Amino acid sequence: MKKQNYSREYITTYQLKLPVEIEKIIEISDPVYTFCEVLDSIDLYKYLVREENKTGRPRYDSITLLKVILFAFMEHGYVSTRMIEKLCKTDIRFMWLLNGNNAPSHMTIDNFMKNCLADSIEEIFAEINSCIFVGEHVDLNHTYIDGTKIRANANMYSWVWKKSSVKNRDKTFLKVTEVLEKMNFGISVHGVKFGTRTEYAIEYLEDILQKYVSLTGIRPNEIVRGRGHHKTQEQKYYDQLVEYIQKLKKYAEHIKICGNDRNSYSKTDNDATFFRVKKDYMGNGQLLPGFNVQLAICDEYIAAFNVMQYASDMDCFVPLMNTFRRFYGFYPKYPLADAGYGNYHNYLFCEEHGMEKFMKFTMYEKESKDAIYHNDPYRSVNFHIDEEGHPVCPGGKRFYYLRTAPVRGNKCGRTEEYYQCEDCSGCPHKEKCHKATGNRIIRLNEELTVFHREVLNNLNCIHGALLRMNRSIQAEGAFGTIKWNRAYTRARRRGLNGMFLEIGLISIGFNLHKYHLKKSALAQAA
Repeated sequence: MKKQNYSREYITTYQLKLPVEIEKIIEISDPVYTFCEVLDSIDLYKYLVREENKTGRPRYDSITLLKVILFAFMEHGYVSTRMIEKLCKTDIRFMWLLNGNNAPSHMTIDNFMKNCLADSIEEIFAEINSCIFVGEHVDLNHTYIDGTKIRANANMYSWVWKKSSVKNRDKTFLKVTEVLEKMNFGISVHGVKFGTRTEYAIEYLEDILQKYVSLTGIRPNEIVRGRGHHKTQEQKYYDQLVEYIQKLKKYAEHIKICGNDRNSYSKTDNDATFFRVKKDYMGNGQLLPGFNVQLAICDEYIAAFNVMQYASDMDCFVPLMNTFRRFYGFYPKYPLADAGYGNYHNYLFCEEHGMEKFMKFTMYEKESKDAIYHNDPYRSVNFHIDEEGHPVCPGGKRFYYLRTAPVRGNKCGRTEEYYQCEDCSGCPHKEKCHKATGNRIIRLNEELTVFHREVLNNLNCIHGALLRMNRSIQAEGAFGTIKWNRAYTRARRRGLNGMFLEIGLISIGFNLHKYHLKKSALAQAA
């Protein structure tokens, strides 16, 4: 009988198919060459120098890690650390950037981003921009500004409202007063009386609690609790005061986290603020936790970015312009923004720093398109001013100065002058002028009126029309690319610092990708 041979060869020839020189496989038009062209011309090591560990394994090369991270954000818009680890093992372009080093783990990448890159992301962003902008001759004087709300990495129903905390704190103050009055009745035999107030400091109440324990002889650790036990009246007052002190501590913490500029925050991300976003998943206009991301665009590149906690874009203009100045040493000559940025404070800031006023105000569309509203003779801003400085209505009646008062709810200290008509009785224009009884009272701010007229002249001229058209293309186009083309609609990191790092990496990747596209377009045209 013939003997069968069951031996097998446990070998594979797959490794022989790997390229010996990876750069020969990468196409000459690949974005990795444009990326290396920019990064190799910059000395980034000065932003990444950190004290080396004295013991343990040596650190992974910081420049290699930085290149891998930035190229991943350039290619994908946003990419997780696990995805970067996978790309380093499977993508030949990342293997080429590693230059023979082993693929870093996702924890190595994440620790590098949090401990090293988060502190220097602004400097790296500015350094890369300076390299790109010099070669592209980017015009930094024409700046297009826009913002968007990005959902935070926080639970939707984890809100804390500052107004509710203040209201509940005031109610607790009243309850504390009631308890102290009852305590005073019980300890009157000792000749001691606790002072009552409209508001109480927590330290003051804790001091009262200690004195009450010493006067009544209560032992807090031995207070009976549970079903079937009866507390004494002194023990009940003690427990009530302890409960109110804990509530006051909680409300004080809520108010402290909100600060002076916010009315809410999220329990799962204390830096996130609740406001309305464009994409409402429930469709009922509910408030969601998020951040206000601001971008300043110049010639389709992101020249400056900022992450704010304000719901209104008006409060974000000045910090963004200060960031722009910190990067480039000057303010842009023509900052263009939509109606969400035009207010008295921002116009005054432009006036002080030599910037032209190209930000729309709230009633800009009605002022520029509705001729009846714009030329209405009964509007106070259209009243004639006589030689003595008194407004005069169409009926020839003078308005006399009453007082100057701050605008309600305005954080910038803007004031308005109140004027009252000398006599509206028997005026044939009264039905069209105003329907209220008595003499008409108007409010004017001459400086703001002058600003509005200047904005209308700037935006309605040929230069302003071209800038408005470019803003809709460049600013809206940048957010369209980031949010929809690259699917970044929600934050992955928590906290204001983590969000700032995230937006910084996305902005760097956006500029590098835009530079590669423009460079490729010029090469094809040539």
